[in-house]
Amino acid sequence: MFDSILIANRGEIACRVIRTAKRLGLRTIAVHSEADASARHVRLADEAVAIGPAAARESYLVADRIIEAAKRTGAKAIHPGYGFLSENAEFAEACAREGIIFVGPPPAAIRAMGSKAAAKALMEKADVPLTPGYHGDEQDPGFLKTQADAIGYPVLIKASAGGGGKGMRLVEKGEDFTDALASCRREAASAFGDEHVLVEKYITRPRHIEIQVFGDAHGNYVHLFERDCSVQRRHQKVVEEAPAPGMTPERRHRMGEAAVAAARAVGYVGAGTVEFIANQDGSFYFMEMNTRLQVEHPVTEMITGQDLVEWQLRVAAGEKLPLSQAELAIQGHAIEARIYAEDADRGFLPSIGRLAHVDAPGEGPHVRIDTGVEEGDEITPHYDPMVAKLIVWDEDRDAALARMRRALADYRVAGVTTNIPFLARLIACPAFAEADLDTGLIEREGAVLFPPAAAPPRDALLAAAIADLLAERSPDDGADPWDIRDDWRLNMTARRVLTYRAGEASFDIAVASLPAGWVLSLDGIETSMLATPLSRGRLSLSLDGRRISAGVVPIGAQRHVFLGGAIHVLERHDPLAIEFGAGTEGGRLTAPMPGKIVALLVKPGSRIEKGQPLLILEAMKMEHTIKAPNGGTVTGFNFAVGDQVAEGDALVAVETEDA
Repeated sequence: MFDSILIANRGEIACRVIRTAKRLGLRTIAVHSEADASARHVRLADEAVAIGPAAARESYLVADRIIEAAKRTGAKAIHPGYGFLSENAEFAEACAREGIIFVGPPPAAIRAMGSKAAAKALMEKADVPLTPGYHGDEQDPGFLKTQADAIGYPVLIKASAGGGGKGMRLVEKGEDFTDALASCRREAASAFGDEHVLVEKYITRPRHIEIQVFGDAHGNYVHLFERDCSVQRRHQKVVEEAPAPGMTPERRHRMGEAAVAAARAVGYVGAGTVEFIANQDGSFYFMEMNTRLQVEHPVTEMITGQDLVEWQLRVAAGEKLPLSQAELAIQGHAIEARIYAEDADRGFLPSIGRLAHVDAPGEGPHVRIDTGVEEGDEITPHYDPMVAKLIVWDEDRDAALARMRRALADYRVAGVTTNIPFLARLIACPAFAEADLDTGLIEREGAVLFPPAAAPPRDALLAAAIADLLAERSPDDGADPWDIRDDWRLNMTARRVLTYRAGEASFDIAVASLPAGWVLSLDGIETSMLATPLSRGRLSLSLDGRRISAGVVPIGAQRHVFLGGAIHVLERHDPLAIEFGAGTEGGRLTAPMPGKIVALLVKPGSRIEKGQPLLILEAMKMEHTIKAPNGGTVTGFNFAVGDQVAEGDALVAVETEDA
């Protein structure tokens, strides 16, 4: 085994590799951009090297700087993680030229599988089942349209060099093909530097099932069973589990054999994932092979008891695979939920900002958390907005689901919007709970997963009020007694009104203070309350003798209330305070987050309808379409294609019908 390793990545995978490498006694070196100078993976590593500005293309994607960092620190190996340079054959070759071990497959295997089109041709020769489609080199839009028409709609346009759901478009009918192709190519060129695409038949109600494979330099191959990654949004995985629900031993054997055949066909070494599209009838087709470790590898580790990163390091050091196929077995069921800083109710729009409060469930044999951030860290617009991967294990799927529901209810994050409430609804959704799975589940169950906005529950409002009252009774140490805003009164009962806002709604809570508690009146209903403050904003509340647990985290005027697995964001309103705020000019659409303008879809002077797409903003590696909130006339754009914009920038001026 080599004695030192450089991790050419960031976030949770960098932290994961560092932990395993340290357990094996290796010296660890982290690289980081300027934006990640104080990131968690930098804090965990033995050494750290700065490699450039925040933008990945100027830091994590610059192979020469990473190799120079390895040479400068004497690192004997480089682990690329996933994403960035992990599937870059030129980077693997550059490592070899410098005598540095690349923890991954040979460059030839990366090249063979790096192009979806070439990989499918290779798999066809290896008798691996393929999805009907066009995988050739001809890229003329008219020709591709003809191929799509012949295949029959719906079709899927996919970036040949793509991955992670980027550069992928579902086309339902022929008249939408040309625009979808142009958008797919733009995204593919931006994300992968290659706009080559392929066109495939879209399988109705498909399941996404992938097989974890491993090979070593001695010609040994195994698969570590399957993962079901069917639950996706925008072709990006949201929840993964292992083993796949409903998988028969016979089908598992056939898929495992096909995956090993794919790895053997390219002389694969190391960890790889062979992805299949599976029909509800049990048939399956090769989709692609990812020549790296996958984000969802923890569920495989949980059901096999193996550390796949350790396997990677041992295989890279020239050792044989730790176990044979016959020695591998499935134990129990594992589920992984990807926790992102994003607003699911606003089209999964990424959220950026500081993690002001992070209170995660306790880890143990049943619960695992892989994360690259901690409380106080920033979610920036430069990288993927993942907060953590929450993984649970139990004896069977029903028990694992129950454990995931409890873990999500205990995961409390404030400072940015997260998808935790959405994940809680997803796990509880009858279709998911009953394993009625396919890649369209989220869209199909939209009524359950995206309920209309509702007023905050009464208990959430009362909890916010009690938290504020407790804070007033427990001032900071050293506070001037005359500055304490408690509810003490001489020879009388203190009465006051606390006001909270949620959206456009306002709620007044009348408070009467008692020596040991309060009487709160909301909407004319009185509630006697006692409260016991616990740690980290957690409260134990007694409401008319009914006991509940809640969490309240104040951030400025906001009160983040965690109750029953849901989060409610309220604003404390002081009617005596003077409110200052910048006015907003009607008719100007603003950028929801920092990004780059990649397309203007209408011309100044154009008449537009409500909901009509106006421009496309690229942010966090994805395209976001800005649509008209009302009908009117576009009077002008404030930015051109290629311009960078900041959050809140006015993008386009519209003279609305109301005006």
